[in-house]
Amino acid sequence: MGNCRSSGLLLDANIRDIEEETGFTANQIERLYSRFTSLDKQHKGHLTRDDLLRIPELAINPLGDRIVHAFFTDGHARSTNDISEKEGMREVINFPDFVRVLAHFRPIKKNSEKNKLNSRQEKLKFAFRMYDLDGDDKIKKDELLHVLHLMVGANISQEQLVSIAERTIQEADEDKDKMISFDEFCKVLEH
Repeated sequence: MGNCRSSGLLLDANIRDIEEETGFTANQIERLYSRFTSLDKQHKGHLTRDDLLRIPELAINPLGDRIVHAFFTDGHARSTNDISEKEGMREVINFPDFVRVLAHFRPIKKNSEKNKLNSRQEKLKFAFRMYDLDGDDKIKKDELLHVLHLMVGANISQEQLVSIAERTIQEADEDKDKMISFDEFCKVLEH
């Protein structure tokens, strides 16, 4: 596979910073860098949505587009260089941003507050963003319906999906605004 460090693009200092922030080991970071560079067909040092959608596992995942979307939201991006005209949306991601999002998928280790990206709270925020399609920090019925439809396809009738969405919102919506806030989302998942 070759040593990523020899290219000069991934320096020891960068690896240490990424290790500290994400909890990945140096070896894991080097492997992720190799994957990142293989996806970067233009060799520009960043990835686009299309680059990520070429990953077979994401291409066939019904929520693949939503997962890819998470890579480009301002909530995951630390630098603002590549933010588009759309509020909080990035056009491209760099390697550190790529690894930050992937850190959410790492298992939670007990007694480890070092990696805040890997905390239960951050994982819940990530899951919430899968449903919050317009990024307004509320899950509305139409957003919930859209994601449910992506997950189940034609296996459930539209009427059944509407019933599930309405019942979910009714049970989760404590303040009766007909939407699910992040706090309400977290409370539902605790049960």
